Amino acid sequence: MRPLCSVSVDLDPLACYYAIHGLGEPRAELRDVVLRRGLPRFAEIFARRRLHATLFVVGSDLADGGGPGRSLLGELAQAGHELGNHSTTHPYDMARLGRDRVDEEVGRAHDLIAEVAGAPPVGFRAPGYDLSSTMMDALLARGYRYDSSLFPAPLYFAAKAAVMATMALGGRKSGAVMTNPLALVAPAEPYRPSASHPWRRGQSPLVELPISVTPWLRLPAFGSGPLGLLTAPTALRARVLESMRARRFFNFELHGIDLVDADDDGIPGELVARQPDLRRPLVEKRRALEATLDRLAPDFDFVTLREAAIEVQRIGQL
Repeated sequence: MRPLCSVSVDLDPLACYYAIHGLGEPRAELRDVVLRRGLPRFAEIFARRRLHATLFVVGSDLADGGGPGRSLLGELAQAGHELGNHSTTHPYDMARLGRDRVDEEVGRAHDLIAEVAGAPPVGFRAPGYDLSSTMMDALLARGYRYDSSLFPAPLYFAAKAAVMATMALGGRKSGAVMTNPLALVAPAEPYRPSASHPWRRGQSPLVELPISVTPWLRLPAFGSGPLGLLTAPTALRARVLESMRARRFFNFELHGIDLVDADDDGIPGELVARQPDLRRPLVEKRRALEATLDRLAPDFDFVTLREAAIEVQRIGQL
């Protein structure tokens, strides 16, 4: 069997980035900019390659009518893309919440996504790359096939800790939280987690599909942010992609903001100044994404995360 690659897009609204940088709330007209402006660009790139992606949706973006983003997500689901659950309100501390609140975060988004997709979601990705036994219980109770929350990339979390510390020294508090450090030593390949310690192998019927890191050094192999492949120098991107040929499964994560353009989409300077990838022209990020997908195509078969989880459950590993 050829190696598999799943492309996923976390459709975090702009408010998530305002929270990360301690900026309060964005203007109301920016609420749906990721779905309204970024998502159609992803859809066009995927359609030209006949690639079906997994789109992780924040449930609150579908409430109260949901606007044009809701309609587009429904069309994409009908076209073969998978809609996954990314919680209802995107709380970065979700792994620290009690069962009632976790049930609410999972359950409300589950129902909203089912309405749009025409079928209930079977995959979940937590805010902040963290996971808890409470979250596992909530997913198992709803029959989820997989979770894709863990990101065992020490360099990424070291950079995150440095940014949060710098903000604290400047008197600003980030809405983000640090991940349980045990998640950094989780298996880098798909596995069945322990229900009580999900960063360890176990016998859960639910599959964990970690976001990919390179072999050995566990460098981030995702698309987003200042450490991502869309903003990396061409030579570095080529090295990371070459190293990923050793993986049987590449879980390639992106974010909706990756194809948002600061100028064309009216992103305020207060966020652009703190989110480095917004300072890169859209044409460069689009070109990097297309080059990455075209580089992966000869070596990997593209599947949704749902399809990858089914394979893991069928044969035990990838």
